[in-house]
Amino acid sequence: MLMRILKQLASSFLVMTMMAIPALAAEKQATLKEVVSALEKGYATLKDVQADFSQKTVIAAIKKEQRGNGEVLLKRPASATAMFRFNYTKPKQQIISNGKQVWFYLPDNRQVMVSAVADMFKGGNNIALSYLTGLGHVSRDFNIAFAKEQRDKNGNYQLELVPKKPSPVLAKLQLSISAKTVEDFLRDGTVKDLFPIVSSVIYDAGGNETRIDYGRARVNKGIDNNRFTFKIPEGVETIKP
Repeated sequence: MLMRILKQLASSFLVMTMMAIPALAAEKQATLKEVVSALEKGYATLKDVQADFSQKTVIAAIKKEQRGNGEVLLKRPASATAMFRFNYTKPKQQIISNGKQVWFYLPDNRQVMVSAVADMFKGGNNIALSYLTGLGHVSRDFNIAFAKEQRDKNGNYQLELVPKKPSPVLAKLQLSISAKTVEDFLRDGTVKDLFPIVSSVIYDAGGNETRIDYGRARVNKGIDNNRFTFKIPEGVETIKP
């Protein structure tokens, strides 16, 4: 269960965003290609992001909801695997990766699970890592269509993405893309919000789904690499798979 949660977070995680901005009724409706181009062009220049998030996971087998919130940090070095850090306020826990190792720290249990990043994506799950680091290439890795409801109540565009290589971790992904970002792109070809994703929903092969909503995103502020390392506190049990 612990490893599945890690994989879903890595798949998802890294979906950082600006808050939704309603679209004006008179504005031009973007094509699917234009929405995807706005997403990819912005993400191509994203180096790091720090944002608040709220999360809801629905476990299909037991029809149970799990909720959480906190702050997420992501850094994409030019020549290395992306680094990430989830600081959960609720439930109290931390998930940290320096691009090579992942630490899942449960302070109330005095336990930390340590795993190699590569081990998390064995068995055909490399698409999850690709998604984490490569939203600049969604058209390469996914078959993309508008969702059944093409725009949400705020006018944001809703995309449905299915991996071209099947994965038990990531069966389907839904992204809500800021309407304001797309409209700026249509007007002058520029993308001001470098990662304009309002929310993401991850569906795995077991029917479980995890929705993450983002807010207060700060991009390209130069997050220090030290934020993505973890020193195991004295007296904490280390668990390895």
